[in-house]
Amino acid sequence: MSLYQLQKFLYVLNREPDAQREYRQALDTLLARYELSDEEQQALRDGDIGLLYVLGVNGQILMHFAAFLGIAWFDYLDLMREGIRKYGPVRAGVYTMTGGGASFTAEGAKP
Repeated sequence: MSLYQLQKFLYVLNREPDAQREYRQALDTLLARYELSDEEQQALRDGDIGLLYVLGVNGQILMHFAAFLGIAWFDYLDLMREGIRKYGPVRAGVYTMTGGGASFTAEGAKP
């Protein structure tokens, strides 16, 4: 897995109309330009926001991809939460979870 390549793909997609057109018309050609794992490619094909989040994609980049896919803001947030439930804690990047994703804040502490 290359988080850099995955985020670069999304960064370009979020900014370049030609890449957006190619995503819709020739996704395999676009994906071939990046060194992505099978799991990353499938997540991009499926628009799997939860898996992309768990793989470590930055929320700012991911938010724009969700908008590109037509996903509303609150649905986007729910999809990230569902990704953690389905795939486990965030694996890489700035959102990497320690302690299996358990909360370490006072709000998350059980009485």
